[in-house]
Amino acid sequence: MAGKASADSARAHFDGPPDGPPQPLLRLLQEFTMEANRYVDVAGGRKDMHRTDMNALAAIMRHTSAGSVVTPGVLRKELNLSSPATTALIDRLDKSGHIVRERNSADRRQVQLKMTPKAFQEGGAIFAPLAQHMGSAMAAFSEEELETVTRFMTAMVEATVAARTESG
Repeated sequence: MAGKASADSARAHFDGPPDGPPQPLLRLLQEFTMEANRYVDVAGGRKDMHRTDMNALAAIMRHTSAGSVVTPGVLRKELNLSSPATTALIDRLDKSGHIVRERNSADRRQVQLKMTPKAFQEGGAIFAPLAQHMGSAMAAFSEEELETVTRFMTAMVEATVAARTESG
């Protein structure tokens, strides 16, 4: 009997909990994440940019849009990098013309990072094909369906953040 309980426990581990979300949906979310990562790798690679470079620019853009000052420390924390890795990343993005370092006008000791017009232009070129294909796919759904998916994806992002926070 103990062997059956172990087998049932192992099967629940691989098949997912009986009361949990539908497994095909979780697999689709995993597949979407993998395909999005592959897209960033391929598209960024055409511009000689690593995924970390792309993630850094996305983080800078997101924080800037929210009105936050982006410092090397913010970027380090956002991307979970060591201080030397953050410095190397910033140096690489600065050398490639994607960001500039500026002294904060309120605190001259603080360096803030800003994207350049080149970064916006190349980012647009990199992500335009993806946006076009996703826009075409989304056009097949009603406003109500898109609202439901938006709520769902927001909940999935929040769940992922919660899991990361617990793991850290």
